[in-house]
Amino acid sequence: MTMQPPAATPIMFSRRRFIQNSLLGVAGASLSSCGWRLADIQNQAPMTASPDKLHIYTWSSYTDAPLIKAFKGETGVKGITEIMGSNEEMIAAFEAGKARMFSLLCPSDYAVELMHEKQYLRPIDETRVDDLDSLLPNLAKVGVIGGKRYSVPLTWGTTGLIYNSEKIPEPPTDWSYLWEHKEQLKRKMTLLDDPREVFGAVLHHLGHSQNTADMSQLKAAYDKLQELKPNIASFTTDAWREPLVAGDLWVAMGYSTDATDLMKENPKIRYVIPASGTNLWVDTMVIPVTAPNPESAYAWINYVTTPERAAELTAKLGYVPATQAAIDLLPEQVRQDPIKFPSQDVLARCETMQTLPPDVAAAIEKYWTQVKT
Repeated sequence: MTMQPPAATPIMFSRRRFIQNSLLGVAGASLSSCGWRLADIQNQAPMTASPDKLHIYTWSSYTDAPLIKAFKGETGVKGITEIMGSNEEMIAAFEAGKARMFSLLCPSDYAVELMHEKQYLRPIDETRVDDLDSLLPNLAKVGVIGGKRYSVPLTWGTTGLIYNSEKIPEPPTDWSYLWEHKEQLKRKMTLLDDPREVFGAVLHHLGHSQNTADMSQLKAAYDKLQELKPNIASFTTDAWREPLVAGDLWVAMGYSTDATDLMKENPKIRYVIPASGTNLWVDTMVIPVTAPNPESAYAWINYVTTPERAAELTAKLGYVPATQAAIDLLPEQVRQDPIKFPSQDVLARCETMQTLPPDVAAAIEKYWTQVKT
């Protein structure tokens, strides 16, 4: 079965488990206000390269001790990982001095664009990456900016509703469920602590694009969200998990990767991609300009994207590979999983997050502050 996510633009936003502040314009402005320039990063001379050590800044669910051990056994390189809490945290840490340490970073697609604008990234030498020709067709241009590749896609997924089927026997089908049942769900539902994701969901519910620059549509989304606010237990990106299983929460806005993880632990948990549309996100791997060990960074990229290993990691760590070669090696049951691999009809209703004009980003930030207070 050939999986083809919906058409993606080279400049995109996306959301994964820990992203909390994904306003590109706002993030760029806040970092610029700190006085960071390319020179600040370039003046952080790379650490003395140790050919047998590779420092990686990545998400918690994309690596584990056995993977690190296996990589060292095959390459002789010791992988040393640090877990990033968000793309913004990664960029801030990078600018604060960690630029000298890391040879591999794992930003989401929108952060690649931001880092490229700041000239923080090395172009990827495509001749040194083995499986680029097997990227899913509509992921092939992710990370390609101005004709050059700056990142290698690792995984992708969707944002949707994760719910406790014991508390909600009749499955929700759309974001509208939250408004239609807001009294029954009072203090029993959570939304992500992420303005672009939340406003994107409300905009889809209202029949608009999550990338709209129409201020009247944003105001309508804000008003709609305020209508729901008294019934929301909290805005949280990860703390909903245990309460949802326990039945203290009934439904949470979350990511497909989180849903598959939790469904393994508890069969009463379900996931639905809203019918009116949602976000499709992509996480990638990049090599910073200050990488002390780019050779080992390429070795890691090729190691984790080898079809056999990518398929193995899909089963083990739960993420969805970006190459058809890896997908073809997955068991039929996994390839038929509608959460990991939505149908083309479902994917056609998804869209990637795009860069917003500064005034639109500022408006969302203002509305988000008002919603959260």
